[in-house]
Amino acid sequence: AHDTARLNAIRMLWSSVKQKEVDERLTADDALITSIIVKAVKEHKDSAEQYGKGGREDLVEKENFEIGVLSAYLPKQLSEKEVEAIIDEAIAATGAAGMAGMGKVMSAVKPKLAGRTDMSRVSALVKSRLAAK
Repeated sequence: AHDTARLNAIRMLWSSVKQKEVDERLTADDALITSIIVKAVKEHKDSAEQYGKGGREDLVEKENFEIGVLSAYLPKQLSEKEVEAIIDEAIAATGAAGMAGMGKVMSAVKPKLAGRTDMSRVSALVKSRLAAK
């Protein structure tokens, strides 16, 4: 469709996937590609924030556009209630009580939530849930 901005964003993503394959000598599967997209989206968000602080609205727009393009290739994002339900289920399954169980809970929820929500938010939710116990 001669949309060069979209094409450039996809080319950068493809380049990242190929670089990861070469560096680690493997063939990218869906999980690896999802993690690469999540990382790229996070980097673009950080860049947009920095450009915003610097008053470069033109670059903020470009970064936000690329975030939109890349986000289209991510799985459907989970709602807050769905995330909380998965966290509560993992806490019950692991029997975690207190902050000592944080690692167990995070390792249980990460495969279910990676790429489907912001993992720093998940970490904060797990921490608040375990602190209450």
